Amino acid sequence: MRAQYMHMHDFSGRRFLFLLGSTRTGGNTETLAQQAAAQLPSDVEQHWVRLAEMRLPAFADVRHDGDGSYPPPTGHARTLLDATLDATDLVIASPLYWYAVSTPTKQYLDHWSGWMRVPGLDFRARMAGRTLWGVTALSGADHSDADPLVGTLTKTARYMHMDFRGVLLASATRPGQVTTDEDAARRAKTFFTP
Repeated sequence: MRAQYMHMHDFSGRRFLFLLGSTRTGGNTETLAQQAAAQLPSDVEQHWVRLAEMRLPAFADVRHDGDGSYPPPTGHARTLLDATLDATDLVIASPLYWYAVSTPTKQYLDHWSGWMRVPGLDFRARMAGRTLWGVTALSGADHSDADPLVGTLTKTARYMHMDFRGVLLASATRPGQVTTDEDAARRAKTFFTP
């Protein structure tokens, strides 16, 4: 199914947003995402955002206060919202932290709850049909440890009516170790393209 989808899908006009969820730069997940992104056609737009540098405000759940609406985001939150809505493809590149997405990644996804309730924004409807991908590095060879992270992205895509294309996984513990995972390097070459 995936190979058939990619074969039939044209990359023209695609805009990839890479959301780096690590709390450090140059980590294994980022390196793995770069390996995969290097295979994209040169005319495909790539926008890279380091979530830890975006200084999002703490998310507050006010759904049951007043009319339950949220004000339009400002500052870095607005920058992220605009980048998200501009992308055809979102790549969550989060290392595995305690079997789930990293704190910056979770905070970004939490803000989706508010963006869905900004009057006139129609965030959920506008996200429908976009493509969601995941990239993660984890310590150890048991990739089932990443099942909760994969589940988060799978269910997020389902709820938002997005097309979920899976998670590229690699085993790496120390910085730079991902380059020795030959199986992950091979999968990175075909993750986005057939």
